[in-house]
Amino acid sequence: MTKNILILLACGLPLCAAGAKVFDVTDMGATGNGATLDTAAINKAIEAANAAGGGTVHFPAGTYLAGSIHLKSSVTLFLDQGSTILASDDPAAYDEAEPNQWDKLQDYGHSHFRNSLIWGENLNNVAIVGTGRIWGKGLVRSQRAPEPGKRQVGNKSIALKQCRNVTIRDISILMGGWFAILATGDDNVTIDNVKIDTNRDGMDIISCRNVHISNCSVNSPFDDGICLKSDYSLGFARADENITITNSQVTGYDAGTFLDGTYQRTATYGRNKAEGPTGRLKFGTESNGGYKNITISNVVFDYCRGLALETVDGGMLEDVTIDNVTMRDIWNSPIFLRLGERMRAPEGTPVGALRRVNISNFVVYNADPRFASIISGVPGHDIEDVKLSNIRIYYKGGGTREQAALNPPEEEKGYPEPRMFGEMPAYGFFLRHIKDIQFNNVEVSVMKEDLRPAFVLDQVRGAEFQNVKAQQAAGVPTFSLKDVEGFTLRLSPGLPDTQLTSVKQRSF
Repeated sequence: MTKNILILLACGLPLCAAGAKVFDVTDMGATGNGATLDTAAINKAIEAANAAGGGTVHFPAGTYLAGSIHLKSSVTLFLDQGSTILASDDPAAYDEAEPNQWDKLQDYGHSHFRNSLIWGENLNNVAIVGTGRIWGKGLVRSQRAPEPGKRQVGNKSIALKQCRNVTIRDISILMGGWFAILATGDDNVTIDNVKIDTNRDGMDIISCRNVHISNCSVNSPFDDGICLKSDYSLGFARADENITITNSQVTGYDAGTFLDGTYQRTATYGRNKAEGPTGRLKFGTESNGGYKNITISNVVFDYCRGLALETVDGGMLEDVTIDNVTMRDIWNSPIFLRLGERMRAPEGTPVGALRRVNISNFVVYNADPRFASIISGVPGHDIEDVKLSNIRIYYKGGGTREQAALNPPEEEKGYPEPRMFGEMPAYGFFLRHIKDIQFNNVEVSVMKEDLRPAFVLDQVRGAEFQNVKAQQAAGVPTFSLKDVEGFTLRLSPGLPDTQLTSVKQRSF
């Protein structure tokens, strides 16, 4: 059996593709010794594959020190078992960040793509596959615009802009820089069985359509694990649309300890250790293009923050289903939905909307006692049509009567994060500026006595609670209502069926 056929089989390609060409980077002069810069040889192999009408660029076992690798259409990078692409720490090895007239509307890292270890723009039919590794050792985890005449080290492992038919499968990424995977404006993207253990963002899927993420593990203690965004870096608003995420895991273990199997838990992020690690699955914060038609299922959260759905820059977040999620050791709100008006978008962009969201079959254990789960719009802009069902959350508890008396600030223009409101007056759910929300078979409890209500509703229109259970300290109400219309409670143990047309303030 020829070498080409062996590689094709390893890539999962059928024997009928045996006529396809394989280009070995060592045949182009790559040393794989981890000390000699192999960028030129790698790019030569990619160019040859592209010129041949397509093919596979093969990285046999070895360590390939590289700067900017230029991915091209109809090319697959195949990282064989034992191979590593190692990011150089030499600024001269990287392409300069290209100009972007819109870079003030999102973070610098979102606005530039060529200052990366592997990058491509306007490509078709590309893949990065195999059981090898990308090690972003020389990449930086943040960056600002360089001084004139100065080069910078790259800050992303993989950056793909406006590409079509993209596959990333089976690889591992260690210490991926600001973004291990940054996909912006891409269509038809499959990311499968990828393991990321990094020091900033795992994968950011920005303004993409038809994306399927499956069987992935992302450990990212210092930023988000799997993050959907929709910024303005393309010069126009474009939604994240038709996306599935399934059978995956997000964690906040110490960076590097997921891939080495030690799973250490000392990492914290922020100004104090109380903020814990990040590591979560999130929509936001860049959100002027919005999110449409998204399904998330079978996801595990461990030692990280909770699920966050945010639209604060004018985009529509709508038609989202999230099902079958387990969480353990969660450092802030297990569930956080935020419609805000930060408006990091072109002047005149109106406030967006957050509506038609179904969240079901959640089990959460050992959740942060300070923040509850939060669903909050802003004055004049309600979150609409949210359904929560079959949810069980164990909070740490310990809340005080002083916390129960708190009135969280609106923070309409604030950066969306549960801590933006401070500690919560509820231990279970805090609901504000909402139209039409349903709870069915939802149970909240605490591991230490808590003197706050389980549910606080403030300026809510249309709230239905059925078969709701809440552990409650003696003399402490389960519900606290303020400016609520159309409230219904039924079939909930220990609580009388209740229907209220309008209530200014009431607790029971």
